[in-house]
Amino acid sequence: MRALPVLEQPAAEACCAPLAAEVLGEADAVTLSRQFAALADPVRLRLVSLLATAEGGSVCACDLVEPVGKSQPTVSHHLKVLVDAGLATSEKRGRNVWYAVVPAALEMLRSTLAL
Repeated sequence: MRALPVLEQPAAEACCAPLAAEVLGEADAVTLSRQFAALADPVRLRLVSLLATAEGGSVCACDLVEPVGKSQPTVSHHLKVLVDAGLATSEKRGRNVWYAVVPAALEMLRSTLAL
């Protein structure tokens, strides 16, 4: 059995101080709103959870359809939203696309909400 490589994790760009520390600038507000909007859907939250707890660090899109109970096109759409928001990465391997969460991006969102 051949071991598959773990997806390369991009560095999350630090954008914002905690909301209670200073007034949020317009550019930072745009970035944060896009990322929080990506998480504001129950299917995408489940997908992030599945990616974050994946054994081996990444999951084939084909293996995410059944756990969330949605069609393949719907799952692919939600995964694209997460990738576009910088919360997940994707890598084509043969005919399949593998996804992984970007832990640094989620940590950045968490620290932004810290008081």
